[in-house]
Amino acid sequence: MKTADIIVIGAGTAGLTAAIYGQRAGRHVLLLEEGIYGGQIVNTPEIENYPGIQQISGFQFAMNLYEQATALGAELETGKAVEIIENDGQKIVRTETAEYGCGAVIIATGAKNRKLGIEGEEALVGRGISYCAACDGAFYKDKTVAVVGGGNTALGDADYLANGCRQVYLIHRREEFRGDASLAERLKQRENVTCILNAVVTDLQAGERLEKITVQNVVSKERQEISVDGLFVAIGQVPENQAFANLAALDDQGYIIAGEDCKTKTPGVYAAGDCRTKEVRQLTTAAADGAVAALAACTRV
Repeated sequence: MKTADIIVIGAGTAGLTAAIYGQRAGRHVLLLEEGIYGGQIVNTPEIENYPGIQQISGFQFAMNLYEQATALGAELETGKAVEIIENDGQKIVRTETAEYGCGAVIIATGAKNRKLGIEGEEALVGRGISYCAACDGAFYKDKTVAVVGGGNTALGDADYLANGCRQVYLIHRREEFRGDASLAERLKQRENVTCILNAVVTDLQAGERLEKITVQNVVSKERQEISVDGLFVAIGQVPENQAFANLAALDDQGYIIAGEDCKTKTPGVYAAGDCRTKEVRQLTTAAADGAVAALAACTRV
């Protein structure tokens, strides 16, 4: 069984920051990542709100973090963590194929894209429905698309898509956007962006690919059909922490209950980044959590 001082589950911004701080403190840090390192930020075309960096792509930001962590000696293993158990004061993290021992664990699994939950959605993924504008936006050059959501991700997706698409509809279920006011105002000035507020997508119409969406006003209940080539869903994320519920208590939405000290109910188990209960989920808060959790873990190993 491979061992490390600290095991970090998840190699997103929080996890990679934890690895950097752990290695700099002289601890051996092992990162476990089920997919590719970097987390959700890899799919962001431009980052403009990280202090000290005026503008950078999400991919480059993630690459920089990874290279910094591994240059310090952190290791990365691929595998999905399915369980954490305690054994004589040590922690054992099990993946689907291996076991790893450590003195402290930092859970930094982030969150997954939330689905609309309407009929036909799953079948149309890759055939008109996407959850990543940066990944799939190029397929819709000179076409008509819709974006669902009202936070910074949705606003950023609409702004990005408007650079190449003929028409972009931005649909939000509330009267005002939740994202940055400056970005919302910029979108309103773009001639090929139409904002549809107080509305939700209720139906999808498709042949081989998505052809139309039905949008319903939540106040008047009026419905309208809109012909689109693509629908980009950006309505938030959901955590996947059930595998750790034996050692880390979860709230009713599935987020790990941990405060600004990143401590869970179990000594030696910490939660950092978007997977924990918190008011603000941004790159800066993820990085802050990674540093806090790593320094706390270093006091135990």
